[in-house]
Amino acid sequence: MMKKLLENLGLAGHYNKKLTLSTVLQIGRNSVSEVPVESLCDLPWLLMKRLMMLKRTARSVKCPSSNEADDSEWNDDQESDESDNLQSVNPLDILTALFLCSDSFLQQEMILKMSMCQFSVPLLLPNNDENQITLMLWAMRDVVKKYRPHSLEDQSAFVEERIALSELPLVSFVRLGRCNISKSEILNKLLSNPQQYTDTFVHFNMDCGNVQKKISNGLVEISWYLPCGNSNIDVFPEPVAIANLRGDIQDFKTQYSFLCKASTAVFVFFDHNSLDTENILVPSQTSALKLFYVGDSNNESIKSTVKKLNLNKSNFIFKAKQNDADFVSKIRAKLQEAVEKNNHKMSVVHLAEIAREFGILVDEDAEDCQSAKAFADEITSKIEDIVQFKKTELPLHGEILLSLAKLEKEQCRLKKAGDQSIEIYKSDLSMKMNELRKKQYTTGMSDTMSCFISAISRPDRSYFIKWLRILLESLSHKVLSRLRERYKQKCQDVVGNKEEIADLDKRISNSSLGVEHFIREISQLYEATVLLSEGSPYQKQLDNLPRVCAELLLDGVPLELVDGDASVVPVRWLTSVLSELNTLVMPHNKIVVVTVLGVQSSGKSTLLNTMFGVQFAVSSGRCTRGAFMQLIRVKDDFKAELNNCDYILIIDTEGLKSSELAQLDNSFEHDNELATLVVGLSDVAIVNIAMENSTEMKDILQIVVHAFLRMKEIGKKHKCLFVHQNVADVSAHDSNMRDRKLMLDHLNDMTQAAAKMENKLEFNKFTDLMEYDTDTGNHYVPGLWHGNPPMAPVNTGYSESVYALKKDIMEIFKRNNKPGNINEFLKWTKSLWNAVKFEKFIFSFRNSLVADAYMKLCIEYNKWEWALRKHVHTWALEAETKILNHGKFDFSEERTVEDVKCCLESEADAELTKGEKEIIDNITSYYEREEGNVELVERYRQDFINSAMSLKKELLNLIARKLDAALSRRNGMMKVEGIQKTYMDTMEKKVLDLLKHCRKTKSPMSDTELDKAFDKMWQETVMTLPIQHQQTQTIISRVLQQLRKNLNDRGSSVAQRLATVIDLNTYGHETFVVSKGNNLIAFFKSLVGQHGKIKRAQHMADNLINDCRQYTQKKRESRDDYDDTYIRELLNMIDDKLKAHEELKQNEEFEVSLKLHICGFASREFQEIHNQFILDNDPLKALEKHKETYHSEFIDLFHERDQCQKKADEFTKTCLKPAIEKYRSKVLGRKMADKMLRGENSQVFGTRIPFQNSVLKSLIEEFNFNRYVDFIESYEKFVKDFILGKVVKHFSEEDRMFKLEEELMDEVISEINQVIEDTENQDMKGFIQNICKNLNHRFDLPKDAVDRISSLNNVNTKNIAECLKYSVNEMVTSMKASFQGDVKVKLKVLQEEPQDVLFKRVQGCGKQCPFCKAPCEAGGEAHSKHFLSIHRPEGLGHYRDFDSEKLVTDICTSSVHSCQSFRCHKTQGKWHPYSNYSEIYPDWRIDPDESIEASAYWKCVMTEFNKEFAERYNAKPADIPSAWKSITKSQAEESLK
Repeated sequence: MMKKLLENLGLAGHYNKKLTLSTVLQIGRNSVSEVPVESLCDLPWLLMKRLMMLKRTARSVKCPSSNEADDSEWNDDQESDESDNLQSVNPLDILTALFLCSDSFLQQEMILKMSMCQFSVPLLLPNNDENQITLMLWAMRDVVKKYRPHSLEDQSAFVEERIALSELPLVSFVRLGRCNISKSEILNKLLSNPQQYTDTFVHFNMDCGNVQKKISNGLVEISWYLPCGNSNIDVFPEPVAIANLRGDIQDFKTQYSFLCKASTAVFVFFDHNSLDTENILVPSQTSALKLFYVGDSNNESIKSTVKKLNLNKSNFIFKAKQNDADFVSKIRAKLQEAVEKNNHKMSVVHLAEIAREFGILVDEDAEDCQSAKAFADEITSKIEDIVQFKKTELPLHGEILLSLAKLEKEQCRLKKAGDQSIEIYKSDLSMKMNELRKKQYTTGMSDTMSCFISAISRPDRSYFIKWLRILLESLSHKVLSRLRERYKQKCQDVVGNKEEIADLDKRISNSSLGVEHFIREISQLYEATVLLSEGSPYQKQLDNLPRVCAELLLDGVPLELVDGDASVVPVRWLTSVLSELNTLVMPHNKIVVVTVLGVQSSGKSTLLNTMFGVQFAVSSGRCTRGAFMQLIRVKDDFKAELNNCDYILIIDTEGLKSSELAQLDNSFEHDNELATLVVGLSDVAIVNIAMENSTEMKDILQIVVHAFLRMKEIGKKHKCLFVHQNVADVSAHDSNMRDRKLMLDHLNDMTQAAAKMENKLEFNKFTDLMEYDTDTGNHYVPGLWHGNPPMAPVNTGYSESVYALKKDIMEIFKRNNKPGNINEFLKWTKSLWNAVKFEKFIFSFRNSLVADAYMKLCIEYNKWEWALRKHVHTWALEAETKILNHGKFDFSEERTVEDVKCCLESEADAELTKGEKEIIDNITSYYEREEGNVELVERYRQDFINSAMSLKKELLNLIARKLDAALSRRNGMMKVEGIQKTYMDTMEKKVLDLLKHCRKTKSPMSDTELDKAFDKMWQETVMTLPIQHQQTQTIISRVLQQLRKNLNDRGSSVAQRLATVIDLNTYGHETFVVSKGNNLIAFFKSLVGQHGKIKRAQHMADNLINDCRQYTQKKRESRDDYDDTYIRELLNMIDDKLKAHEELKQNEEFEVSLKLHICGFASREFQEIHNQFILDNDPLKALEKHKETYHSEFIDLFHERDQCQKKADEFTKTCLKPAIEKYRSKVLGRKMADKMLRGENSQVFGTRIPFQNSVLKSLIEEFNFNRYVDFIESYEKFVKDFILGKVVKHFSEEDRMFKLEEELMDEVISEINQVIEDTENQDMKGFIQNICKNLNHRFDLPKDAVDRISSLNNVNTKNIAECLKYSVNEMVTSMKASFQGDVKVKLKVLQEEPQDVLFKRVQGCGKQCPFCKAPCEAGGEAHSKHFLSIHRPEGLGHYRDFDSEKLVTDICTSSVHSCQSFRCHKTQGKWHPYSNYSEIYPDWRIDPDESIEASAYWKCVMTEFNKEFAERYNAKPADIPSAWKSITKSQAEESLK
């Protein structure tokens, strides 16, 4: 019968493979929706779901198709065939089946929930299939009850104990035969007072209570009546246990015998036909037992039996014609009398001993359970004094940990640093922390901890953890209960002794002892190994502990996130545990986080327990502090709806203190820290507010608003739900509309106050921080109990409201939240904890999640930017070429070159507008995809949009300059070409005339005669040509004019200085020196700690001058004529450099002196360039160069030779080859850069931060002082050399340079060949000009050479294309042969070298930290704030101590968080607090160093080269903090990661 029932209920598979608690608690579709019952298989799961949610209707489950049983006079214990149908199951059968199919831990949870609902629970569980009975001792171990017996002298006292240990009188109710009275219903009335009826026992008149029981007969249930201490409410003045046997005692004699021996009294509900000798003699062996008989009515048969057996008539109770109330009162009186007269009491533990006598199994006797208990007993047996035990057996997390926590926070907050060096102070703190850690690991592991670790490493660890918790709570109960009562009394007295309250709080904390203290000790054992070398024996001993604790977390054991006693997060331990957890669950590691916050004793833990079934402690005292987390698995059928979430991580926090106690032990600060941490980690934060309009609301809201404000700053999206507890009115939501509006007003006021405190004035309303709706953001939850505890069941409204809240949370996860993973949660925990330690709550880019998100965005943006730059470079090259070729080969062109330029500028604007829009659209799309934690960098969205707009302006200006320069060059060349064309046309006509004359000669002419005739003609023609030389201009004057325009808006002093400048030729001859003449030295010397500025100004000027000389050299090599765009570009270079080093440009005199010097030598260079151009393009000299060609063609024409191949070779040699080489020079550098960005070096050049780290890594590998000096003082040159090295290395390997040049050549030649094929055969001139016309978008072809080739020819037009292809192929072979060679040499001939292109990409804005001079790493060009990840000791930026002249070791990331001050030229020599640095440098964001290791790199460098830097900077060596000296090169390199 049982097997069939289990199959019908869908539980057959769980009979051997038991259901587990974790399985039942999984979140599935059925967990948050009302799935209709369709078959019997649905009933157990519906009952279980309701039971876990503490619903009083849990046992009322049935199929909708169930036929209602006919009315019957038989009670619930009767067996009715009429009500036996396939679609109906008695609730007791379902419960029995569930208990038989559940493991011992799920049984515990079921009994705990049933007890809270005031349901009776199984005492003896029958298994009719195996003919076994089991006493459920273990299953009841978790039930703790509080009650107040009338016998207590202190009316305010109460009893709190585990019900399994409570010594109570046991009164049993059994049935003999078939009685007309419903025993279970009478029992319910017996235990209920008139105002509070509870269906403790399932009875006939409940849903399906009339259905025949199939497997639950023989079940003995137990319940307890526990008084509250109020005589007007209590049914019994003292506690009593009530047992109820299901079925007829004639069929279950073992159970009956057991109850008779264990009970104080037994009430037998009998059928008068069954009252015979055999059935009533069983209990007569038990003399102490009081036996009562309860019947429907008296008759002669009963009287005869009573007389026959000599039974006491007073022990008979008949209902007769009484109503139920009188009948119950009579039974109650008999029961009370029996209990008072008999002192026989039993605990469930004692019942287990009796059960064993009767051969009844005890669940606790399982081998795993007993072996685990032995371990737990071994530990607890040593405990005599809890405080002393913790000191001796758990020594690592006591005073040592408190000291470590204080030092860890002080290392960040630096409140006690005073005037001493920040880095030395931090070093001293670090040394103290190391000493404490050393003390920890030298203390070692106690025997108790060895035993604990052994126990949790065993398969039966779940039993051990539960046993240990039970035993520890029992041990600490006596102490804690007394202390808690005193604590509450003192807290109620607001004017009481605050010190006494604080002392009580400390004593409660010290007297608490739970499993969490042992795991906390493990965490400190593990944390202490940080100083040990990898692989040390002590460390190996602890290596497996993180995995064990990760497994415990999966088993449902809460993990401590925040140590409530020390208020510290054990980061190293937590990292290892969560990393192991991630490994265990991979790839199913996606999580969402729910957190609850509220004041103490507001029902937070109960709320979570009811909603998710998690096992957080629900004590109303403050013994458990900090924050704990627990995992709930999401079922596979529900993952898709929750965006593929695998687990819900629940965080429960300690209660926040009331405002009256805010001044005690920094509790307000502690609460702020805790709230910020858990709110920051949560996706949904539940703010639990006890009472509808409680006074503590404002205090907790203030804390929460601060937390949400800090989270808003980093873009982390949160949802907040306010839960108002103890609101019983059904109209609470509507009637509290005014209160909700008032609360929103409070929230708005607090947001403004918090924003002012956090200096974030842009936030005015609470809705600025998060999405919040007064209608949907509030949940009203009635009180937990329906009536007066301890006999009050859970309020149905409570469970329904909590269920509605749970569904709302799941809907939020469905709509808004993309789950993160465990590693991301860990990273957030670290970052938030760092922020909490610093008190600043600023999330710098040492926050790895934010850094990763920002890095990903930078990488994407850089790709978009590079794509646009590539496109614009190609477009600009073609546009420039179009201008340079204008009018050369297309004689139908009616537009002027100026018109062409205007059209191209309009086209450029359209192209860039399109490109700008694409980038902005990409940015928008990237954020909408919500990938890579992009919400964390929401605050930078506008920066990147601004950068896209700035990029458009930059590229538009670049194109404009290029087109201006091209126009100027074209206009200049058009004059030259005109003169040359005139000369060439004249010479061509003369040659043709000579040819005609020579052919008319009667006698044939020899070659000598032809030569003489040609020479004579040449000389005569040249003599007759008009002299049209280009006029040489005074470039130096034009440069001066441009300089005056550049400095036009600088003021009268600059104008006066320039008025004295007559000739730039007198400037720029000597080496430029920062001297007294420009008032810098006197100014610098007036400042403290600025000695290095003069040297840096000189160094900057030298580098700038060098760059300008290289620029003029490039222009000289191009052999183009000078244009004013040259000097304008040069002046722009100077302005950009001065802007980047603004702190060095102390006054206008410095700028003027530097520009005069550079313009002086540049003007002379430009004059020479102009003069050389005039010389190179002299028409007569150009004509003279072609004399031999004219002569050769004259001879060929005279002899009528075919010039096809010759002309093809000449065109290829003089036109195509130079054009290809020039084109290659223009594009090869950028193509090489593109290869670097897409190849093996893509990660290095992806964004600025990895590039910077790559440079630093290469430096530490060399570890050479001079190299570091070059890096610091000549950053741009050093970095360009570094990039050059990377480029040369890359392209020197695997013939990459040859392949790239070949690829470019093939691309160009393919286009040329295609043009040749597409050009129709015609005369030589037309053919060549059509080819040039079709290539004029790519190549700048020399018009004079083309014209020269097109004239004086005798060409077979049929062969011209083939000849030209042949020549091109020969040229390709020749050019490819030259590709082999030194890469470095090749780079020098490129117009745009790859290292310059790549440097511009990774250089960024070029700004340097005002204190340590490290370069800005912010993405985009238009970022609102400059920042960088790793700062340097300020001594490396030339800073020294005013008095000692020693280099300072302070790092700006520490300084800005200290109370110290600085002064510089911007403060006008006055001291200014570092903490307010943004007032002086508003464009900079210098985040506190959230990691002690973050600047380890530069600490190592300064330590190693301290003396060398001092000598270099003319200072004294710094006092190196002792902690720096222990930093190794490998640690320094590791800090870059």
